[in-house]
Amino acid sequence: MRVGAQETLDELFGESLIPFRLSAHKVESLGMEEYIIRFYDSRLHSVDVSWKPGQVFKSVFRAAVLGRVTRLTEPRELARSA
Repeated sequence: MRVGAQETLDELFGESLIPFRLSAHKVESLGMEEYIIRFYDSRLHSVDVSWKPGQVFKSVFRAAVLGRVTRLTEPRELARSA
């Protein structure tokens, strides 16, 4: 799972969908089909991911990272436009 997470992070950065490179340091199980992926980055420490049978981990992880990064960067964008 760590390898799949890192591949997804590299794709997101390569596609300029996230503004900084992330490294998937550790994947920890929180329970049935629920994980926390920890990063080596002070801007984003971790992302929680859970999915249902039939969903693909990389797709769910991608959406979770994009959502989290969007929430991190939105206040800066709003402050610049004000």
